[in-house]
Formats: sequence, structure tokens, C-alpha cells
Amino acid sequence: MAATLSSDLDDLRLPILPPAEKKVETEKLCIDEMLQKYCGEFGKWQLKHFILTSLAWALEAFHTMVMIFADREPDWRCVSGSTCDPGGSGSVCDITPGSREWVGGRGGATVSDWDLICSDKFKVGLVQAVFFAGCMIGAGVFGHLSDSSLGRKGSLTVVCALNAIFGCLTAFSPNYFIYALLRLLTGFSVGGVGLCAFVLATEPIGPTKRGAAGMSTFYFFSGGIALLSGIAYIFQTWRILYIASSIPSLLYIILVLPFISESPRWYLVHGRISEATKLMSTIASSNGKHLPDGVVLALDEEVSSTTNNVLGSGHDVTYKNERLENKGALVGSIVDVIRSPITRIRLFLAVALNFLASVVYYGLSLNVTNLDTNLYMNVLLNAVAEMPAFTITALLLDRFGRKPLTIGTMWFSGFFCLMGSLISNVGVWKVLFPTVVRNAALGCTTQAAQMGAILAPFVVVLGGWLPFAVFAVCGIVGGMFAFYLPETLNLPLYDTFNGLEAALA
Repeated sequence: MAATLSSDLDDLRLPILPPAEKKVETEKLCIDEMLQKYCGEFGKWQLKHFILTSLAWALEAFHTMVMIFADREPDWRCVSGSTCDPGGSGSVCDITPGSREWVGGRGGATVSDWDLICSDKFKVGLVQAVFFAGCMIGAGVFGHLSDSSLGRKGSLTVVCALNAIFGCLTAFSPNYFIYALLRLLTGFSVGGVGLCAFVLATEPIGPTKRGAAGMSTFYFFSGGIALLSGIAYIFQTWRILYIASSIPSLLYIILVLPFISESPRWYLVHGRISEATKLMSTIASSNGKHLPDGVVLALDEEVSSTTNNVLGSGHDVTYKNERLENKGALVGSIVDVIRSPITRIRLFLAVALNFLASVVYYGLSLNVTNLDTNLYMNVLLNAVAEMPAFTITALLLDRFGRKPLTIGTMWFSGFFCLMGSLISNVGVWKVLFPTVVRNAALGCTTQAAQMGAILAPFVVVLGGWLPFAVFAVCGIVGGMFAFYLPETLNLPLYDTFNGLEAALA
């Protein structure tokens, strides 16, 4: 009995045998494949991320369209006891300065504050052109920075901070020249807002949902314009209006940006595989799904050149991720876009289309000041009138594709100029370029759009039928250029030039 007990005790002292190693099959997937297979293309996480990020479009609308109200020409009236005749020619230039006064006082707008009328009227269009020139410069700078060191979220944070600073400083401009300088600086920061917000909002969305989501970002811009008309109605002095339209940028940094994540694609192309994988796992769990062990993120060129293998354990998968993370970041520039024959042609077409579309869109938006009706209601209705265009385009996008809609809306806008809000919002550009240079290329197309916006104020001052003739020509020529665009319906967002070229081979 004692011998048996001793034998049992000896057995208990034996080391516990380790369990048999569980083989984990490793599956390499690019981000689009992982979204479709495991994480969900547009679930709760993407919806929250999309809404919070796209709110930045409203901020861009504030800083861009505030010029409509701040630079308007207020009504004037004859000073009691003067000899002026308001029923004469009706032109303020024919009235001696001492015989008239501005309705609402001199502080209502920059025009009345600095007498930007008659021979100085060109300064109104000039400061608006200067703002868009700043946008053009900023789009190029932040397009590159968001692809390289700052990232999408970092760049969005910087431009929102600069918007708040320069916007508030504009309210204290002592003269026209300081005002023009501060509008240039504001334009510099505004040029990166929509660019960074659009890419950051749409990159984590699956390919079949990305087109409609991309179109929906423009609701926020139009909504911002509509909201601005209400703010301008409340604050009818231009200095206070600039402060009121700049404070939301500061609130966005404090209340919204902490809840926005960096793009997983930016993490991936910069070699930060573990952070990208962790974010994709968060997306999956938030959407009520699960990202299995052994699923590894990879660039599209790596997925196409490798097959699944078997590793010893889940620990090896982590090691694999760490090894990938130590790889050098893939960073591209606009030079790489021009060097590639595929993206070079696409860039030229995108630049031409954005320039022509922008002339029409901003021309029509700024032209509301020439209508002899209530300015605040004009701006509100103009913003609301754009929204059906976004809905129609989003519904038709998956049915007809991006290329036919680009051609159709450009020509439709050319022939029926008042419908110009349909153009420039087809959202095709980001699919044309790989992740490593996407924002740099989009920065170029945005610069082209700002060049069109620079031209728009000078087209508007032509008056009469000439602006609409110019807009019509731009729309028709733009539709002709769109014939040479490739169709991108349901195509993935490629990460590298090699991946893009391999897919087209």
C-alpha cells in the first residue's frame, strides 16, 4: 500500500507535458481584402469615423465662403439734408462721399470699411483670388506632408489650428493689405483641410461602399455653407463674423480630433504593421466581427507575390509583424507620380478637370452677390441646391461608373450652367493613385482647382452673359477630357506603384 502511494507521488512529480503546438495558418491580406473578409466595409466604426472626420469639410466651407458676406457691398443711402439723388443713376460712384452713408455703418463689410468701390472695386476680387492662391500653395505642401511625416490626422490637426489662428487674426486687420496677407495665410491652411479629411474619411472604407461614402463628404461642405449663412445673419459685422467662423476650428481640435484614428493605410505603407493590424482589429470588433489570429496585413504587391504559409505559433505571427515593422517606410512624392507613365497621364487629366470644374463651381457660388435678392437666402438656397446633385450622383455611381458620370455631369453643367454644383464632386481622383503618393497627387489636383478658383472672381466681375458663357465652355471642354479617364468602379485602393502596375498588366 505504501509502495503504491509512493509510486503515485512520483508520478505527480513528473513534469507536465507541453501541449502539442497548434499550427496557425497565416493569411496575408491587403487592407481592402481584410475589410471585405473580416472587418466589414462600412460598419459602426467606419460610420463614426466618417462623420467625425467629414465635419472638417464644414470648417473649410466657413473659411472659404465667409468672403461672400465679409466682402459684400452693403446698401447705401443719402445723408439727410444732402443733395444726392438715390433715384438717379443708382451708382454709388456718382455720389460724393459726404452725401451718402452705408446702411448698418462702415463695419458691416470690408467694402464699406475701406471704401473698396469704384476705382478700388478690383481689390475685392483680388483678395478673393489671393485666398485661393494660398489654398493652392497649401494643398501642395500638406498633400506631401500628409503622405510623409505628419500623416493624415497630423496634417488635419495642423491645418485646423492654423485656420483658427489666422481666421481670428483676420478680424483685427488694420488695413486692406494686412487683410489680404492674412487671407493668403488662411488660404494656405484651408488648402489642406478638405484634402486630408476626404482621404482620412474614406481610406478605412471597403471598395464597394467607398464611392457613395466619398460623395457623401460633400454634404458636410454644403451644410457648412448653409450654416454659415445663418451665422452671418446673426453677426452682421465682418470682424465679428471672422471670429465666429474661426472658433469652430478650435472646438474641432479639442472635441472631435481626439476620437479620430490615423489611416491604417498610412500606417501600412510606413512599415508600422502592428499599429495598422491593431487598428484593423479594433474596426472588426467595433463592427461586431472578429479578426482571426494568423491574418497578417501586407502591401498589395506582397499579397500578389506570396502564398499562405504555416507558422509554429501565434507568437511567430507577432514576430513576423515586428519584422515587417522594421522595414523602411515607403514614401513617394509628386516626382514619382510624374515618372510613372500610368499616373502621369492620370494626373494631367485630373488637373485639367479640376481646374475647369472649379471655375464653374466657385464662379457660380460667388456670383450670388450679383443677384438682386436677399444675400443670406441666396447662399442658403445655393448650398441646399447642391445636395440633390450629391444624392443623384451617389445613387448612379455604382450603376454607371465614375467615368460616364464625370462626362455627363461636366456636359450637363456646361449646357445648363445653373446646375454647376454637380461637377467637381465625382470623387474619382483618389482611386487613380497609390497610397504612397495619394495625397501628393490629390494635392496637385486641388492646386489646379484653386487655380480655377483664382480665376473665378475675375470671371464674375465681367457681369452680364459672359460669366455663364465661360462656365459653359469650361464644362463642355472638361467633359471632353473626361473621355480619357480610366473607369475605377469597385477597384481597390492600391498601396504602391508596383501593385498598381501589376494590376493593370
